Amino acid sequence: MDLATFNALPPADAAAAVRPCADIGPWVDDVVAGRPYRCRDSLLLRAMRAAADWTSADVDAALAHHPRIGERASGDSAEARLSRTEQPTAAEATAARIADGNAAYEAEFGRIFLVRAAGRTAEDILANLSERLANAPATEALVTAEQLRQIALLRLETVVEESAAPAEVTP
Repeated sequence: MDLATFNALPPADAAAAVRPCADIGPWVDDVVAGRPYRCRDSLLLRAMRAAADWTSADVDAALAHHPRIGERASGDSAEARLSRTEQPTAAEATAARIADGNAAYEAEFGRIFLVRAAGRTAEDILANLSERLANAPATEALVTAEQLRQIALLRLETVVEESAAPAEVTP
């Protein structure tokens, strides 16, 4: 949808549009409360600032909606559709190594491995997974939160497009 449409939505509908980007209630509420936005950059800046304070519990809750890297999200939800466009297809051997890495990661950190897959090859993702397995738990929690922020902002860019003409906004 374009920015003007997003700005005009009832709050519940705007929240429903934002939630698939990152299902973190306070973040969704903050992004929606910032409307109307003068431009998409101001929307993205607000979303980025609101994501800066995500807690470990926020990240864990949002991860409950993410498929494992290498697995295709099922269903027809907006989040599943966004996820399917982000992950690259992997060769069988690479896919098997990612699956093994996912299992090792989950055993080590107690959560799924999350990485911004958009723009990365399966081999890039495998290398990132291998590197991150060496992280200390506290470091990995920070890295995971940053990856989730990147995913949320990329998804928000996909969901809300710049308006053809700047919308009238009253101060």
